[in-house]
Amino acid sequence: MAESKEEEFFEEAEDISPDEPANDELHGIEDEIELLRAERDDFKDRFMRALADAENARKRAAKDRQEAQAYGGTRIARDLLPVYDNLNRALQAAREDSSSAVSTALIEGVELTLKELLNVFDRHGVSRITPTVGDRFDPKVHEAMFEAPLPGTRAGDIIQVSTEGFLLHDRLLRPAQVGVSSMTS
Repeated sequence: MAESKEEEFFEEAEDISPDEPANDELHGIEDEIELLRAERDDFKDRFMRALADAENARKRAAKDRQEAQAYGGTRIARDLLPVYDNLNRALQAAREDSSSAVSTALIEGVELTLKELLNVFDRHGVSRITPTVGDRFDPKVHEAMFEAPLPGTRAGDIIQVSTEGFLLHDRLLRPAQVGVSSMTS
């Protein structure tokens, strides 16, 4: 009888095919793993893109902050340029009429004021463009106010300087205004 119970057990075990349900379960688990992998890869891709966007935003903000610091005073610097021009004109006029003691005091006062203004410009990165007669015209920093033939000059030579130009760091605030020769010798 013991043998028959064992035989019955083994016969029943053979009738049950354990591979079939396990195989279906295994395929279901593999599908779920694939879905999880795809979801993980999607999240990883989104994370990397968000990280790159954040880094780009940080770099842009740093660049904007540097530019604001360097060029934030552009408007006030442009507004001060006529003050510089007027001080120069006053100084030239006072030097032409230097006959009285008042003129000497005026010249000294204007010179000191002009010197202080130039010091302020230097501290804030404003530099002068001072062309001289005979220099070559450079359209990047000069503005031609007129062209005239002048014997003994080449075309493109500066023949007169009307006003100086100015740079703020490496940006042009105002071009130097000049007259340019149109004559070729």
